[in-house]
Amino acid sequence: MRPSLVFLATFLFLISAQPATRAALPQTSTSHDRTFWRNIIKNNYRVPPDQSVFPLVQELSSYLGSPDPELRDDIAYTLINAWIAYQKQLSPQEVIGFADEWQSNLRNGIGETNTDSALLRSFSALCLGAVAERDLKTPLLGVTRYRLLLNNALNYLRDEQDLRAFDPVKGWIHATAHAADLLHFLAGNPLFTVEDQRRTLQAISQRLSSANLIYTYGEQDRLAVTTLAIISRVDFDAAFFQTWITTMEATDRNVWKSSPPNDHLLKTFQNDNYFLESLAARLCAEPKSRTITTALDLVTQILRKR
Repeated sequence: MRPSLVFLATFLFLISAQPATRAALPQTSTSHDRTFWRNIIKNNYRVPPDQSVFPLVQELSSYLGSPDPELRDDIAYTLINAWIAYQKQLSPQEVIGFADEWQSNLRNGIGETNTDSALLRSFSALCLGAVAERDLKTPLLGVTRYRLLLNNALNYLRDEQDLRAFDPVKGWIHATAHAADLLHFLAGNPLFTVEDQRRTLQAISQRLSSANLIYTYGEQDRLAVTTLAIISRVDFDAAFFQTWITTMEATDRNVWKSSPPNDHLLKTFQNDNYFLESLAARLCAEPKSRTITTALDLVTQILRKR
């Protein structure tokens, strides 16, 4: 048989085998329409009796980078958060598996700006917040995995360059806020050390100063919530907190040493100012204790000078 005929025969054989392969795919890979997911949400997040939650979360996880805000946020994150943090539908080992995947996502395209890769990073951080919240209620990570997650969260807060908050078409991106939410739950954990307090506070001030924009979608407030979680700890390092916040204030005063003011310093000043105002309001709303009152007095004194 001539080579061309051999090729033709092989090609026809492969084509004839394709239908069986295609027919088998739906048995191993199933996607659901929006109505399916909306009905679950309407039904108080109950898993349908003919479904298993693990493959459903696998499917939802694949939507975390979607530019469709309903699919990514209203459906995927909403259900993942409900099933992991509140209903505890997944086993500890299943949660750990997803946590590993989402931590890997934090580095996917890191450093890019104005690309859709930010969606996957930011919403993976938000889902990791559900893992950290679950771990607070029923510990499952252990020391090694907890420390890895904390390190990855701090690195993500530092390294994310796409700081868009909201896109009129793609919806919320909000990377700084989502990183803050994750750190908030991690900061409440018994495994969070005094040294971790210092690292996290330094990461917060670094993020406020390195943003090179003035946050306008509540990012400073979410970082203040994380800070409040640190202040509320029984092992709170009040001396370091005072040094840290005083250093922040001393740096901010440099903005008024030139006219017109340095643009970067002015943005940092405004971010710090909104952060301090939010922290003061949060502290005021807390039940009074010696620690809370002392921290509030310190923040208030700084605000009076600004």
